[in-house]
Amino acid sequence: MNERAHHRPMTPGGDFFEALVGGADPAVVSEAAERAATLLVRGARESDDAAVADRLLHLADTEGIETIAEVWSGAPADSLAGCLWRLYLLRSWVYADPLEVAREFEAGRRSAQVARVVAGVAEPPGPEQLKTMVDQVLSGIAGSDFADVLLRAAAFARVVATGRATLSDPTGAEVQRMLVLSEQLESAGHAELEHELA
Repeated sequence: MNERAHHRPMTPGGDFFEALVGGADPAVVSEAAERAATLLVRGARESDDAAVADRLLHLADTEGIETIAEVWSGAPADSLAGCLWRLYLLRSWVYADPLEVAREFEAGRRSAQVARVVAGVAEPPGPEQLKTMVDQVLSGIAGSDFADVLLRAAAFARVVATGRATLSDPTGAEVQRMLVLSEQLESAGHAELEHELA
């Protein structure tokens, strides 16, 4: 029987560890998410290119809401990244279930008159009208005041929350989630008006 020579194991250099793909540093991910959000919101407003607004509008369609969630879903509600996550989430929900959204909005618009007007939904508020409204709101990221975008989205979410409360148990989790979303977007909109949203 031949005896194998034992060799000392190879010691990988520093480059070996740098090349390994592992869990990303949460601080680095957070910083990158905020930087991307700032470029999207602040950079888009400085561009007159209509294609920029269109790309922003369809970001969730082209990249997937899961990808956006991976980047922005953990961001605080009072940050640009957190605002973008909530706006894209709202749009994805409207597109995923426009009939139910229309039903909830219709139920809420009688009670939430001011919010209904601020949201700017065409009458009658059918599924297609709601898709158009949410697209107009998101298109505003590039073309108008970001505070207006946030306040319109907040008003829309408030009308839907009101509608959910009339159609179901007002203490239900779904009602509360939509109400919290509305309050977060509204608070962020006011922060943007005060130039405090970063």
